[in-house]
Amino acid sequence: MKRILLAEDDRFLRRAAQTKLEQAGYTVEVAVDGEEALAALRRTPPDLMLLDLLMPKKDGLEVLREMKADEAIRDVPVVILSNSSKAIDMDNARLLGARQYWVKANVTLQELCHRVNVILGAN
Repeated sequence: MKRILLAEDDRFLRRAAQTKLEQAGYTVEVAVDGEEALAALRRTPPDLMLLDLLMPKKDGLEVLREMKADEAIRDVPVVILSNSSKAIDMDNARLLGARQYWVKANVTLQELCHRVNVILGAN
C-alpha cells in the first residue's frame, strides 16, 4: 500500500481527507504542524506528502526548505494543499520543489483522491 503523509493543522479537513484517502486504499499518517511533518518524514519517508502552507511551529515553505537540505527525504514528492491562491506562494512552493500546488477551495475530497491516484500511478 502506498503511504501518504498529510500535514494539515485544520482538524476537520485533516480527518475528512484522511478518511477519504484511506477509503481509496492508502495508508495515511497525519501531522498537525511543520515539526511533526519533518519528524514523520525522517522516521519513514512516504510515497507522497500533502503539505499545508499555513501551519504552526514551521510553515509549509520552511518544511520544504528543510526537506531539500536533507538527503534522506529530499526526493519525497510534495503537493501543496493550501487556502492561499497567491501567485507568490505558488511560485515559492514550486521553486522549493513542490510537484504541484492545489488550492483547497478548488479541490473536493473526491478530486483530491483522483489527483493523488494520478500522481501515485494508481487506477
